[in-house]
Amino acid sequence: MKNVANGFKEFIMRGNAIDLAVGVIIGGAFAAVVNAIVQSLLTPLIAAIFSEPNLDSVMTFTINDAVFSIGTVLTALINLFFIALALYFCVVLPLNHLQKLRKKGVIEEPEGPSEDVLILTQIRDLLLAQNGGPAVGTSSAPSTPDAPTTKPPVPPVA
Repeated sequence: MKNVANGFKEFIMRGNAIDLAVGVIIGGAFAAVVNAIVQSLLTPLIAAIFSEPNLDSVMTFTINDAVFSIGTVLTALINLFFIALALYFCVVLPLNHLQKLRKKGVIEEPEGPSEDVLILTQIRDLLLAQNGGPAVGTSSAPSTPDAPTTKPPVPPVA
């Protein structure tokens, strides 16, 4: 049971697992924004053009009690197009513009990790090394790329 607990602790300490968790949470929040744009702005546009909020009832026919709805497929395709359009104008275009400004030097590049983050990273690496954890720089304990290569001496363990 102790090996399972240690394995789980090691898994949680991986930087990529935490990054993935943050990405999923941010992605969920961002999905709500994109859905709001599509449902509040773009779907009413369809309703204004076609006099219906979607095309689900368009080109629907039945053969031997099997219902075929081409309109449902069209609605899904239009929603996909609108979501891609909202993502492009709300995320991709502004980020590309920001990247161009950074290349021109108008906006400064963000600085690397602060000094306290670098020190905390060193402390984490030292604790992992002392406790028999994975070696520094492995995928289980990623080091900060901008961390200094010299590490402070390891204090004696009592």
